Order: sequence, then C-alpha cells, then structure tokens
Amino acid sequence: MKIHQFEDKGLSHFSYAILSECESQIILIDPARDPSPYYAYAGENGAKIIGVIETHPHADFISSHLEIHQLTGATIYTSSLAGADYPHQAFDEGDVISFGKIKLKAFNTPGHSPDGISIVLEHQGKDKAVFTGDTLFIGDVGRPDLRENVGNMKAKREQLARQLYQSTRHKLMKLADEVVVYPAHGSGSLCGKSLSDAHSSTIGGEKVSNYALQPMSEEVFVKVLLEDQPFIPKYFEYNVALNKQGAPDYEPSIKAVRRLEDNFKPEEGAIIVDARGQKEFKSSHLKGSINIQNGAKFETWLGSIVSPQEAWYLVADSEKELNELIRKAAKIGYELTLKGAFLYNKTEGKKSAFFDKGTFLDAQDKFTIVDIRNESETKEGTFFKDAITIPLPELRERAKEIPANKPIVVHCAGGYRSAAGSSILESLIGAKAEILDMSEAVNELKKS
Repeated sequence: MKIHQFEDKGLSHFSYAILSECESQIILIDPARDPSPYYAYAGENGAKIIGVIETHPHADFISSHLEIHQLTGATIYTSSLAGADYPHQAFDEGDVISFGKIKLKAFNTPGHSPDGISIVLEHQGKDKAVFTGDTLFIGDVGRPDLRENVGNMKAKREQLARQLYQSTRHKLMKLADEVVVYPAHGSGSLCGKSLSDAHSSTIGGEKVSNYALQPMSEEVFVKVLLEDQPFIPKYFEYNVALNKQGAPDYEPSIKAVRRLEDNFKPEEGAIIVDARGQKEFKSSHLKGSINIQNGAKFETWLGSIVSPQEAWYLVADSEKELNELIRKAAKIGYELTLKGAFLYNKTEGKKSAFFDKGTFLDAQDKFTIVDIRNESETKEGTFFKDAITIPLPELRERAKEIPANKPIVVHCAGGYRSAAGSSILESLIGAKAEILDMSEAVNELKKS
C-alpha cells in the first residue's frame, strides 16, 4: 500500500493517490483540475484508477473528478448531502470502499461545509491515516463561512462552526493518536486562517499543537473560529457550483480559449488583465488594464479582483507565459469566462507615473495614502498615519471613497499587490488624480 501526495503550490492544494500494489488499483482523493499527474502516476505504477473521492464541493479550485470518470470509468464517491449533478455513488457515514487489503471508511464531518466528509484508511485491520479534506488542517480547521449563500445545502457560519466542533471532538479526535492526518490544503490557502507549512501530521500531534483542538467549550470554539478569518475571494461561490456540476475537460477547454493577434485592442470598457511585470506595465499598457503580475498566487488574485460573472481579456509578453497563465486561470475555471488572450509589446501605450521615495518623504502630507492589505493585516496596525484602508479585493467597488484632491500613493505589505491596486485606481480615478505605486519601497519606508 502506498499513499502519494500531490501538491499545487499556487493554490496550496494537496490531493492524493492511494495505491493498492497487490491489486494494481488506485483511488484518488480531491484531484486538481489537471488530471495528467494522476494518469502519469498510474502509468508509472502499472495501475488502474478505479475511484475518485470528493470530500466536498471545493470553493478554491476546480476538480477533475468528472473528466477522470469519463476517461477511466472510475467511480466518483461523494456525500449524498452534496447534491452532486454528476454520476456518483453516495459515500457517507458507515460506507466502506474495499480494494486489496485497504478499506476506506467514510465519516460525515460537517463544519467547513455542511456536506464535508473525511476518509479513514484502514490497512490490514488497523487505522493508518485520515484524509480530512477541509475539515481539519495542520494547525487549523476549515473556515465555516463559505457556504451561507451557495451549494445544495446552505448553512450559516455559526451553525457550521458548531458542527465543526462536534466533527472534531466526536469523530476525528476519537481516532488513535498515531493516525496520520492528510489535509486538502496547506499554508497559504484561504480555506483557513493559520494553516501550517507542514504537509501532514498525526491526530496526536494536532491534539497538542492545533489551537482549534484545545480543550474549550463549544461557545468559545465558535467565537475563536469566527474571528479574523481572511477575505472570501469572488470566485469561491462559482467554484462550488462548477464542482457540483462537474467541469469540462481540462485540455480541450484550454485549447478553446481564443488566441488574438498581438497588440489586440479590446472594446471600450473591457476588463483587461495584464500579467506582465510592473516595470513593463508602467512603461506602456492598454487603457483600463489591471496589472495582476504572473506570480505564485496569480490565480487567487485573479479570482479575488475579477468576478466570475465578468468576461475578461488576458495579456502577457510571451507565448510561454500566456500558455502558463491560461492554465493557471483554468485551475479556478476562469478559462470559461476568458474572451481572448494576446501578447502586448507596444511602447506608445498608456504610461503610469513612477513613485519617488524622496519626494514622498519630503512632503508626506501632500499625498493620499491607500493601504490595500487585508483586514487581518491592517488590524495589526498601519504603516503610515491617516492611511485609507481598503483591501485589494474590494478596491474596484470602493474606489470612489478615495478623495482625488491630492496624488494617491498605493501600498501593500511587500510590493506585489500594489501593482494591481494602483492600476485599478488609475483606470477608475486616474483622470482626477495622479496614481503612484509604492511597490517594493514599502519595505524600506514602513521601517522608517
């Protein structure tokens, strides 16, 4: 028996292949949008994929469960409470999947979502591991505030928090201390607030170190869990619905994206995501573009700034990067709303002003400062006196709250997000005030 963990660092997502070597059979848990790594693993081991288990309809990534089922004939298992629209077999409390010497036992563990399940792996008569989905993370538990307005089962966050208390205390924590914990996410995921960098742990280890598993009343648990949760990206509701339905096949969907001629000019008012570096963007770009630079969290910020109800264009400076970005967008299903992708290399486009640290320090009161960090970050304190705080995911909707009687300086914590924030304000109020991106200079200025 082998357990193989797959990691998508961009979305801090873990998925799993459970291999029965004697039977040459594999069951997958929570696969990512691109199914090719799972096919490769099966091929390397001369094994057949016979099942796919979905612990719940995921909010932060699109799963390939339906595509894998259609190609391999693998059975999809998920809770009957999920109300899945794709062909599946219900997998709820008391249900067991047996293959080789492995038994996979379902536990209904609501809390992060009302339809969440955890899977206990029993090998040769002993519980060895538990795949906890988004119910239990390393160092944290799943946030309970994502399913109030979406899904087959809607539930209020307080109700879900109480269910999570019961799921952890009366089910997961009852497992033996040596049982290995394999979650669906690690540090950097927005499905929790303080996930560890570790890829796995044990039940005993989590009982000792996880703040959410410490002795406390249900009332205290609810209060602690609900405070300081991160923002909810715009795309989460869309992903739950698409996962419940089953996404289209990955490669054909990517190939269906329109490739437009270089320096294409979209229609007036179009949403254009320019993923080039901030220096290139500021030197020349299309009017109204949003500068979401290609980076480790591109897909998260794309889905946090642009709504899934909005059609959009994608800009890059090379074919290689354009292909990479389309694949990143597809991880959250945004290739389906992408109107076209093209390269941009013009030098006579719209230009952005560059921030001058000396000028800012000489007369800081002559600038309006906008802090676009998240609420959990600004709660720790602001870097500059009288800064206006508007989190980046809310900036497009709240730009009119910013006075335009002085030059506007935008900053985040390290420089990446401010490129997007300043480009948003430039497109919305740039005609009234000069917009400046503090960029990486914030690292020096916040210490002064």
